[in-house]
Amino acid sequence: MFDWDDLRIFLAVARARRVAPAARALGIDATTIARRLNRLSDALDAQLFEQVGGERVLTQHGLALMEHAEQAEGAAMAAMAEVRGERHSLNGHVRLSVAEGFGTWILAPALPRFHVDHPGIRLDLITASGFLNPSKREADMAVMLARPQRGDLHVRKLADYRLHLYASHAYVQARGAPAHAEELRRHALVGYVPEFLFSPELDYLDEVHAELEASLRSSSIGIQRRLVAEGAGIGVLPDFMARGDDDLVRILPDQVEIQRSFWLVTHSDLIKLARIAAVSAMLRDRAAEVLG
Repeated sequence: MFDWDDLRIFLAVARARRVAPAARALGIDATTIARRLNRLSDALDAQLFEQVGGERVLTQHGLALMEHAEQAEGAAMAAMAEVRGERHSLNGHVRLSVAEGFGTWILAPALPRFHVDHPGIRLDLITASGFLNPSKREADMAVMLARPQRGDLHVRKLADYRLHLYASHAYVQARGAPAHAEELRRHALVGYVPEFLFSPELDYLDEVHAELEASLRSSSIGIQRRLVAEGAGIGVLPDFMARGDDDLVRILPDQVEIQRSFWLVTHSDLIKLARIAAVSAMLRDRAAEVLG
């Protein structure tokens, strides 16, 4: 019989794919982690990882174990929540991963009221490049741009939203406005850095017209919006980020309109917790209020 706690070590390494970050997350030194993994492998008489480059990649035996280990982890967390009374408590920690635009323009204005209503909930809002994955326990919840296809997840659409081309009045006065999408090639364009697109749903320019390239690029939609507002060029912005700004004007509004969706993703083990339900309700209400 193996030590049950070795499953916790195994899951951390399987999710991080490296020993060092797993060690930091667990607060255990790398030597101990390696010893515990070897002990688990010996107890099961199976190789669980292969070393590929600098990463630990799961073998077929490892993949099979991970499925059962995650079920055991979920059951343990549910048991702890039930015994501690957390299922019905509006107290505790919630880690929420969101896109920068959603976090800044939709969510942040609602957080002061939420904190007044739920002072016992400690909410971490993560807007790093790329989404933290609830299925890997990197976050409790995430607002994502695409519906996940795998994982033990509860998924629901929050709202659709639209994007258009925008420029500042100053830019249009200085450079003029294109009459057709192909004329955008003669304009300064603002967009994402292709190598740092963490989601294919952010690849807007190809959808506007083939072979368009931005000359001013940033991985931050907030910086892109500022560049457009300062007259640096034409860029694709969500309407909820441009709404109410008299300095911004839509470009080719009858020819170019892009639609995307926000998806609320929560690990299935957490969906019944009161604090998770409170955050979910706030997100749904805010998305309905801003995006209609």
